[in-house]
Amino acid sequence: MSDTKLLQGILNGQAALREEMNTGFSEVNSRIDKLDIKIDGVEERLTNRIDKIGSQLAYLEDDAPTREEHDNLEKRVAKVEKVITS
Repeated sequence: MSDTKLLQGILNGQAALREEMNTGFSEVNSRIDKLDIKIDGVEERLTNRIDKIGSQLAYLEDDAPTREEHDNLEKRVAKVEKVITS
């Protein structure tokens, strides 16, 4: 085999290897892009859920009695208990 044919064979092999690597990298890149899209969707859904939970918590906090209201309620219950027992 002549040196030219040997060199040409090596170059063809390297070109084929490079092409295979490029297609492999493009497949990996497309998979990464798909994962990014999925992660963005999950992040958006989680953010919406956290926002809803936060709103619900704020409404619950608004509905909860204050310390003074709780103390007054305890006094009222004590008065009712005295009336019932007597």
